[in-house]
Amino acid sequence: MDSIIELQRQNHEELERFERGLSSLLSRNQASHESRLQIEHKASQILDRIQSRVLTLNSLYQDEGARKAEIGLLSAPSQQNDLSEFYSRLVKIQEHHAKYPDSVPGGGFDLEIAALLDEPNQEDEEYEDEDPISLLFSGEEAYGKYVDLYANHAAYCNLKNIGKRPGYLQYLDLLLAAQSGPIHDSLPKEARFSKDYETYIQNLYTYLLSFSKRTQPLRDLETQQHEVETEFNRQWEGQEISGWEESKPQPSVNGNGSTGIWCAACQKQYAKQTVYDAHLTSKKHIKAAAKQDASDVPPPNPNGTPTPSIAPSVTKSAISARIRNSAKLTHLVTSLLVSLTSTLNDTKSNVERRFSLTAREREQELEEQAKPPPPPPAATEGQEEEEEEEERIYNPLKLPLGWDGKPIPYWLYKLHGLGVEYRCEICSDHVYMGRHAFGMRALGLPNTKHFHEITRIEDALARVFPFVILIALSKKLLPCLVAEKLKQEGRHEIFEQETMEELEDDEGNVYNRKTYEDLKKQGLI
Repeated sequence: MDSIIELQRQNHEELERFERGLSSLLSRNQASHESRLQIEHKASQILDRIQSRVLTLNSLYQDEGARKAEIGLLSAPSQQNDLSEFYSRLVKIQEHHAKYPDSVPGGGFDLEIAALLDEPNQEDEEYEDEDPISLLFSGEEAYGKYVDLYANHAAYCNLKNIGKRPGYLQYLDLLLAAQSGPIHDSLPKEARFSKDYETYIQNLYTYLLSFSKRTQPLRDLETQQHEVETEFNRQWEGQEISGWEESKPQPSVNGNGSTGIWCAACQKQYAKQTVYDAHLTSKKHIKAAAKQDASDVPPPNPNGTPTPSIAPSVTKSAISARIRNSAKLTHLVTSLLVSLTSTLNDTKSNVERRFSLTAREREQELEEQAKPPPPPPAATEGQEEEEEEEERIYNPLKLPLGWDGKPIPYWLYKLHGLGVEYRCEICSDHVYMGRHAFGMRALGLPNTKHFHEITRIEDALARVFPFVILIALSKKLLPCLVAEKLKQEGRHEIFEQETMEELEDDEGNVYNRKTYEDLKKQGLI
């Protein structure tokens, strides 16, 4: 048997591993409703195990006598060379390993936590592991997306004194009314005080509580229901709940609990006062009353109903308990329906959608639902290496990258002359691959055709005055002078085009372009 300190250490270790596993489980990608529900159920199982470990640790820490005894045995012995306790424990360890040579410390716990954190294995396609979470839901519930209230709807329609029987969509609207107040508050008291209503509301509460536990495993429903029940008891004792007041008792009650007028002499129940008054004058009643006066024991009842002295009090207490239970269940069901409002709305939309489908479309939908969902892509080591190789860009020619992050085509590379080196003396002997458009923009100069292929100072000397070049070189203003000289040449070319181009008017007179446009603006032509 392990020592109490070893048990405490083991429980602390398992708690830490459960917490790390829970953190990794909740950090997974929850892409679909099914994956989210599976993760929440596994997280709930881990929380249950954490709670059991905490309770075990609490009981171990409360056992102070065993802890003190164990610490005393592990402490230094009274005699310096007394190692009997050490050797006795060593013998136990050796015997354990001799009996279980293949045992691995913590092997069972490793399997347990691996089963909780393991994702579905898709390697074996022939064998499909059945999802245990899907077995918790019916086909109508669709893995917890919708509620299945058809049985409860049928039970509600079979209640007496409810008036017009609603359809399934109208019944869902009645349940959605829980947002504004208690459900079924519009029903008459004769319907809500009956035994059938108690059975109906009990079954509805059982189903909604079970559905909430299956779809919201991480929610503490027991604590919430206990709080709601405590609040109901307080309101019931203070008579703050309206609509559940008991009606005034009738003159008598029979053994079956139905109200009416009871005849003690004849041991008979009458529903109306007029029938009872007519019965009092009958010969049968007169004889039964005389016989009852002669003897204190009432005559035997052929229907087997109890004596009227005991039956009314017993029945009244049973009815009060039933009314209270029905009111409590209605209050609890209302609190559950408020938390399931979105699910009820989705259910209503799904029912309306299915009503609009044809029989063939419904069959196709059932076939698609029966198909297993596509497995998520499992990232293996081989696939990861292939993805890394695909991410590596193959660029042996060292081509520049385009807008998409890939090398540009080789013909485009040649077209722009990006493979030719240009050493520009104007830009302080900077080397450009292709034309130095970037360098021109950096200098604040226009990259016009006049600057193409001008990379040497000698080419610039042929375009500007020699005595200005020396000053420009000393002040590093040569590019600006070249630009200004070229602008002047450009203006001269434009002027020559205006003066050299000739136009003819309607009378045959010939003018240059500038003169022609001036005369036309003045209206002389």
